[in-house]
Amino acid sequence: MLNKKVKSIILAAGKGTRMKSDLPKVLHSIFNKPLLGYVIDAVNNTGNIDENYVIVGHEAQRVEEFVEKNYINSKCILQTPQLGTGDAVNKATPYLNDFDGYVIVICGDTPLITSETINNFIEYHDNNHSDLTVMSAIFDNPKNYGRIIRDKNNKFISIVEEKDATFKQKEVKEVNAGIYCINWKTVSPAFNFIKNNNAQGEYYLTDIVKWSVENSLNVNSYILDNNEEIFGINSKLQLAQATKIMNRRSLQRLMEDGVQITDPDSTFISPETEIGSDTIILPNVYITGKNTIGRQCKIGPFSHIRDGAQIGNNVRIGNFVEIKKSIIKDNTNVSHLSYIGDSELGSKVNIGAGTITANYNPISKVKSKTIIKDGANTGSNSVLVAPVTINEMASVAAGSVITKDVEAYSLAITRTPMKVFSDWVKKKIEQYSGVNK
Repeated sequence: MLNKKVKSIILAAGKGTRMKSDLPKVLHSIFNKPLLGYVIDAVNNTGNIDENYVIVGHEAQRVEEFVEKNYINSKCILQTPQLGTGDAVNKATPYLNDFDGYVIVICGDTPLITSETINNFIEYHDNNHSDLTVMSAIFDNPKNYGRIIRDKNNKFISIVEEKDATFKQKEVKEVNAGIYCINWKTVSPAFNFIKNNNAQGEYYLTDIVKWSVENSLNVNSYILDNNEEIFGINSKLQLAQATKIMNRRSLQRLMEDGVQITDPDSTFISPETEIGSDTIILPNVYITGKNTIGRQCKIGPFSHIRDGAQIGNNVRIGNFVEIKKSIIKDNTNVSHLSYIGDSELGSKVNIGAGTITANYNPISKVKSKTIIKDGANTGSNSVLVAPVTINEMASVAAGSVITKDVEAYSLAITRTPMKVFSDWVKKKIEQYSGVNK
């Protein structure tokens, strides 16, 4: 059990110039979830951190709207102008005046960090009675990273940025990972002494390390086991690379749990999706958001499952099917080229190829629900205009547009009678044959 309470400061004020986007860097998404969301979730899921201070700056209102909508334990603090990481953390000091505990400082653009690593980091800090602990990593090629410098007794003494490092210091492979655990009561006075006497005119957070060493505080580094976790996103290329890493982790976890993924190279599944054993995921399946899929299902190929899907056992989702925010119960089939959105499907339902649940009214902006009860089925190319209910064992004929509820065990059909015009094609050929001569 920790000796202190823990809070976090999450740095999310930067513009992210290299992203070349109007969207704030921390709101760029992986699997439709913003980078900042992954960081806040990792912090919250430790179970040890009860409050987060998110430092916002560039496009502050947009970032704040995301935080306020999704996280009740997180408060945004404005940093304007952006004068460096030291200044960013200092913006939280008025909210921590009487706090006697630990503060984790972490960047909002590191979506691969895990709760387990953050907890291990905090426990290391606590067990070593540290005043300040810096997360570090060992890189064979540490170029562009600040180096962790130790004395002859292996004691942490400073962080030296590469541009300021001597040739010998540049040979050091232990680098600053940019995550800190601070004993707030003893280290927070450092923010009164850090200076901006550098080319950028910024206040660097690393200066609190120098201050802590000079004041004989207990400063340590925690060496990270998996360097991927501190992968920061500064460009669209790095965003794509992080997506690949996150997806690989997700697929590996699912396969270890008994899910059959036939082609991991073409399959993308969000880390928040849970899938039961013996389910088969065919190539080119793309699953985003938070979903549950049961056992012994077959998904794909070329299926797209979006956030909020709850799929039961022994369900078949065919190729080129899209599922969004829907419940699908056991033993139901959704055939190819169909869209199921904002719907509830019972058990043993059969959805014919090309069935569409028309759930959105573009004028009212309202999304309505389609309910298809146990044993019902739809023919190919049916359109179900929500709100609508297809009751037990009812059948919708192929090509029908359904705008009213369908009674149990009944057939609903809206097709016009078929008409055949004999020799119509022959007559047209003869009509135009002379014209084309």
